[in-house]
Amino acid sequence: MKFQRLALIGCGLMGGSFALALRQAGLVQHITGFSASDKTRQRAVELQVIDQACNSVAEAVKGADLVLLAVPVGAMHSSFAALSDSLAPQALLMDVGSTKCDVISAARAGLGERLNCLVPAHPIAGKEVAGIEHAEAALYRERRTILTPLPQNSIRQIKIASEVWTAIGCHVSHMTPEAHDATFAAVSHLPHLLAFAAVNALTAQPQGAAFLEMAGPGFRDFSRIAASDPVVWRDILNANHTEVLAQLGHFRAALDQFETSLSQRNTQALQALIEQASGVRSAWALQAGNACTQNSETRPS
Repeated sequence: MKFQRLALIGCGLMGGSFALALRQAGLVQHITGFSASDKTRQRAVELQVIDQACNSVAEAVKGADLVLLAVPVGAMHSSFAALSDSLAPQALLMDVGSTKCDVISAARAGLGERLNCLVPAHPIAGKEVAGIEHAEAALYRERRTILTPLPQNSIRQIKIASEVWTAIGCHVSHMTPEAHDATFAAVSHLPHLLAFAAVNALTAQPQGAAFLEMAGPGFRDFSRIAASDPVVWRDILNANHTEVLAQLGHFRAALDQFETSLSQRNTQALQALIEQASGVRSAWALQAGNACTQNSETRPS
């Protein structure tokens, strides 16, 4: 398995790391790249992440046998439309979006007869820092990548997509788009929303700044993901709003239980709720391939 030309659409942390990983593995001969920022494109060349900076999506994709779409989910629709006419019929196209139902919907609208080229993907990897400067070939090693294949995909194409991610160190799993979005609303999207809300609730208080100065490791660990990229997470929460709202309902019910226990000074009930959560968390362990620092969309592309 070797690709003649990788087209990287979105020269950020995720896309740049993918390009470096493929290059290090000897799986690609030439890499073109496009980002909306000319400065980012040129920086990607300077860092030898890409070989050629292109002025448009179409220019980058022309002649590519592998295309990675590494842009925020809110930019997927316009990106699919921009590349559809230049995408080779046999090319493999993948994305790195943290939501899948909306990405596939955008692909159906934008790709036309090239829809079969897309094998949707979500690598569960990332950093707390963003940008091409932080791209590294090792980012995907021992991480999990979720594929949500389409009915239009051939068995061969799905196999190649799996082999690409495996070759750069990933553990590959398959899910339906619906199951993917429900799962990650629960274990990623809601936790990010709660971290954002908790930090806002703290700083909205008159003494919020003073409270923050006294915060220790517990606050640091809990609030880490609140430092995530605002535009990226705006798009994720909006794109997966139905599932996130459903998870918010579950969270409110759990929060109500704690509030009731506290208001009634029911220490037995309070302890039982804490023990329940503590037991689940103590028994839980990261599965092989899931040990990442951040959800993949904490960074802009």
